[in-house]
Amino acid sequence: MNAAEIHVEVAPALHVFVPQSRRAGTTPLATDGVSTLGHVIESLGVPLTEVGALLVDGHEVPVSHIPRPGEHVSVRPVARPQQVPGAPLRFLLDVHLGTLARRLRLLGVDTAYESTDIGDPALAARSAAEKRVMLSRDRGLLRRRELWAGAFVYSTRPDDQLHDVLDRFAPALHPWTRCTACNGLLKQATKEELADQLKGGTQRSYDVFAQCTSCGRAYWKGAHHDQLEAVVERALSMRTQGD
Repeated sequence: MNAAEIHVEVAPALHVFVPQSRRAGTTPLATDGVSTLGHVIESLGVPLTEVGALLVDGHEVPVSHIPRPGEHVSVRPVARPQQVPGAPLRFLLDVHLGTLARRLRLLGVDTAYESTDIGDPALAARSAAEKRVMLSRDRGLLRRRELWAGAFVYSTRPDDQLHDVLDRFAPALHPWTRCTACNGLLKQATKEELADQLKGGTQRSYDVFAQCTSCGRAYWKGAHHDQLEAVVERALSMRTQGD
């Protein structure tokens, strides 16, 4: 079968996924006349989780569209804030995003996290079973069809990662309500209830405590509280600026 040439323009926000040669406006691309446009776009390196709209000659088409010779394809990024219909907004993070997971939990966002590498099939299956948005820097994982939903984490810096996730999904924030270790919900607790977890200095210096209802871990405003408070304040400030 003869190759059919189309013309593809990838939005600047998605340039990180494509070769340098495809970042300068519209470039030609040979297709086989059988593969879907979604498959063609993935073959360029762009995960479909990052594609908001596919325009062919100015008209939006589904990923199942079969490109025809001469068509002009515009690949657009996901619109923000992104809506994820069908389930409460909650996340699943892979083994490489531990700091981001803890920060999302600090903000009260329902965030599951795998601290060991359980493999892409298991992660995708959990995403589908629990209806969680898979966050990862692994493009191969984000291409798995069984994912409930997914999103690429663009930065390697935790501060930037958190900003990007909050900007993209705009989750409801309820700081200090989740366990940063296991994602369980916190409840108020007395010093006496937590006596077996507290050292003498902590018992003498603090009076306000919380405990995870899932793993039992104790929480109080310890030495790192100011750093955590700064993370919370930046997140809340970002939300206020966006309103």
